[in-house]
Amino acid sequence: MKRFLSVLCLVICAATCFPQRGANIDGIVAVIGKTIIMRSDLEKHFKDYAAQYRTVEDPDEVYCTLLENMVYNKLMVNQAELDSIEISDEEVDYRLNSRISYFLQQTGGDIKYIENYFNKSMNEIKKDMREMMYEQALIEQVQSGLTGSITITPSEVNQFASKISPDSMPLVSTSYQFGEIVKIPPVSDEEVKDVRDRLTSYRERVLRGEKFGALARLYSDDPGSASKGGDLGFVERGTLYPEFEAAAFNLKSGEISQVVKTKAGYHIIQLIERRGESIRVAHILIQPKPSTDEQVKAITYLDSVKNIILKENLTLEAAAKRFSEGSTKMNGGMVVNPYNSSHTFDRQSMDDATFATINKLIPGEYSECVPFVNDDGVMAYRLLYLKERVSEHKANIVEDYDLIKNAALEQKKFEAMEKWVLDKVKVTNIKISEQYRYCPFVTKWQIP
Repeated sequence: MKRFLSVLCLVICAATCFPQRGANIDGIVAVIGKTIIMRSDLEKHFKDYAAQYRTVEDPDEVYCTLLENMVYNKLMVNQAELDSIEISDEEVDYRLNSRISYFLQQTGGDIKYIENYFNKSMNEIKKDMREMMYEQALIEQVQSGLTGSITITPSEVNQFASKISPDSMPLVSTSYQFGEIVKIPPVSDEEVKDVRDRLTSYRERVLRGEKFGALARLYSDDPGSASKGGDLGFVERGTLYPEFEAAAFNLKSGEISQVVKTKAGYHIIQLIERRGESIRVAHILIQPKPSTDEQVKAITYLDSVKNIILKENLTLEAAAKRFSEGSTKMNGGMVVNPYNSSHTFDRQSMDDATFATINKLIPGEYSECVPFVNDDGVMAYRLLYLKERVSEHKANIVEDYDLIKNAALEQKKFEAMEKWVLDKVKVTNIKISEQYRYCPFVTKWQIP
């Protein structure tokens, strides 16, 4: 288990740390197949670690852990080469751009801050990270090939659970499973035309000299950027709606787009600054809204639907199939948690309004009609149905079978990977420098 955690930490570190300038130290510290690890590579990883955690209490222990993780990863890369696994430039670009976008979000889009922090230009940062992203993709492909077909039986789950004492079981927060019946009030053509006309007028006002940011603060429906004058900060390709991105990347600095339609609504976009493949943009978003009459009709419709459900004693699945307009209609009406792809939510995975409604219900009860904004940013109404509530408790096989099943499956995959590593060590040329004989490696690598 120690190895599993250490490998996981390295994967996380590799995905979240910026590469640092390693000291110019030569010398081979490990050979894995046809791959070598230089002392400067190990020093670079050590600096990454130190930069992330700020203090290093036991440098020798950190060097040992990092070296073993690097050997493990290179063993995976070596296998990827033997299996002729290929990773496309497009996939590497996507991973790289996603990681850079994450860094930009964490710093409020301040590229200069990032460049100054690591004493590198953004192009140098990307160049250093590209190989890391490529290697990470190879490792994931190898791991997927080795564990992707592994399944687990109910008896194996029970056996796994029986080995864990009740006192060692984790505490599980109160959870909820709920469904919905959705009605989306239609938006009239007149409303769409009005939205387009309003955005066009805002564009013309900016062209006549008014400040884009001032209009965004007054009129934009995007709560995240309106207070910032519509400023979205620096973004990379692949992080925005396709239509939005296509328009934004075609603009020149200071230029304003025509009206652009996305799932979120209608926008006008201003390009503030471009730095390579990163752009800083601002936008004004207006979401067409149904008329008051259409909203009243939606509420009345759902009230009548609730009466029919109760009168005919319909199941949620039957009611959703018959009445709902939401994306959950084909899912039996059950809402899926986007964080874990299950039907189970805790307090943290629900927005405040949904939680306030669900928490008042008893299992098997429907709420009154409540407004909400769906995943496409469209205003709608729904009836919420609480299927199940499980109070906070110690995990157990009865109430938390899926949770324990997933843990058992991950353990089985881990054991399969451990066996694979041990088998590969026997047939792979692995040499580690005598300098690291003192390291308490989890795996007995071949040391000369």
